[in-house]
Amino acid sequence: NNRQPIIRYIIIFNLIKKLIRLLLHSSIKSNQTKPFKMSEAEAMEVEATPAPVETSVPDDNEENEEDITDLSTLFESITSSTPPSPSDQTQILISILTEPSSRYGPKATALKERSIYSLARAYCTSKQYNDIPTLLTGSTCEPFFTNVTKAKCAKVVRAVLEIICTLAPRELDMQQAICNSILEWTEAEKRTFLKQRVQAKLANVLFLQKKYSNALDLVNSLLLELKKIDDKQLLVETHLVESKIHHALRNVPKAKAALTASRTAANAIYVAPGLQSTIDEMSGVLHCEEGDYNTAHSYFLEAFEQLDTLEGNSKKKGIEVDMSDGESTALKCLKYMMLCKILDNLTKALKLSAKGGVGSKADTSTLEVTSIITSRQGVKYAGRNIDALTAIANAASARSLSLYESVTNEYSTELQGDLLIQHHLNFLQTQLLESNLIRIIEPYSCVEITHVAKLIEMPLASVEKKLSQMILDQKLNGILDQGKGQLIIYEEGEKDLAMEKGLKVIANIDDVVGSLFVRSRALRTMVA
Repeated sequence: NNRQPIIRYIIIFNLIKKLIRLLLHSSIKSNQTKPFKMSEAEAMEVEATPAPVETSVPDDNEENEEDITDLSTLFESITSSTPPSPSDQTQILISILTEPSSRYGPKATALKERSIYSLARAYCTSKQYNDIPTLLTGSTCEPFFTNVTKAKCAKVVRAVLEIICTLAPRELDMQQAICNSILEWTEAEKRTFLKQRVQAKLANVLFLQKKYSNALDLVNSLLLELKKIDDKQLLVETHLVESKIHHALRNVPKAKAALTASRTAANAIYVAPGLQSTIDEMSGVLHCEEGDYNTAHSYFLEAFEQLDTLEGNSKKKGIEVDMSDGESTALKCLKYMMLCKILDNLTKALKLSAKGGVGSKADTSTLEVTSIITSRQGVKYAGRNIDALTAIANAASARSLSLYESVTNEYSTELQGDLLIQHHLNFLQTQLLESNLIRIIEPYSCVEITHVAKLIEMPLASVEKKLSQMILDQKLNGILDQGKGQLIIYEEGEKDLAMEKGLKVIANIDDVVGSLFVRSRALRTMVA
């Protein structure tokens, strides 16, 4: 009963609130529909508004319809069925870029951009490498960069660098000169992001020049800047170059750390297939250095399949294929695959560990190197590179040092030009030499060194040096009697385990006595 007045008041308040809303809504509608009337006096006081003047707005179609017929004719003369000489081509392209009327509409800009790319290709094909460093920063491209946006400028610079590095992979001095020239220009123009991109390219060029100290200094300074702005794409590429530098310096732990950082940054962004294949290739290289040839082979296979597809699509579209070190990257991965197969099979056959331990007894039937590559891959990439590793596989299968040395002399360019192949072929030669020496001296307890050198077909000094090294490494139990020129081999006797077991018993007793002493000291403190 006490609540009824309160409920009534609430109901009445809500009704009044709705009524006020309806009244306000109806008044607003009536004001909108009622025409506004002005008195005659008010109308006389208001000045007449002048009629708006029609202004002509420039149409986009008029801007797009700029006349570049003369420039198009000059550019088409280069790509015709009967193109002019290389010197005439460069002159025509330079005249397009430096034309006096300075047309930089959409069509003219696109045509001049293509002209810059064509000029870079013309310089590379005609081997005018002295003109390339000043191509972008000289008077030829200066009007273009002045009239286009910064994004377009950065795109052109990156594209020209890729063209030059692809078409002239061995001209590293020229690549370094153009990178330094662009860096000076970016500092003057304060193009920070473009400067970082060119610095990453310069670090890769310095790595290819084997200037590892300069490249590492540049990479370390660049990484400090990139981590501040968190540029994931450039971090992936820079860490990858850092990993390659540390691997070249034989610092495998730091190379693995840099590769892990590159993979971590790559997980946060989309990585292009070409860059992903490079990461897989570097992973295979580091696993190969650790002796894990099966895992390395799987990484190289993954990289090879991606690169083979990319290079096939590029050739169909007429795009230049990356020929770093004078060969395609897919062919390099195929060579690494063959190397891993050879080393893995030889390791199993000779019963070697990843650290290089030698086993004297081995079954040659386990060394199968005939199915390293398929017929399709062999036909597509047939050449001296594949023949070189096939010959190495045959020498490893026969375990013939003379055949191995003849192969390395015949294919020295193909085998010694790559850092990974060179290092592991030296490892392979060492293992073959040690295995052959152990197989020769195994039946003897005392043998003349000259006899061993004659059987292995090597100089006496080399054999004596290798035997002494094996004795010091405890791969051979014996001594060299240089006075008699003999190798005395000791039989491996059974080890006396009494001493070892006695030392273990003493160590256990020491632990027991120590624990009893600790407990007694605790009891004394409690009693006190």
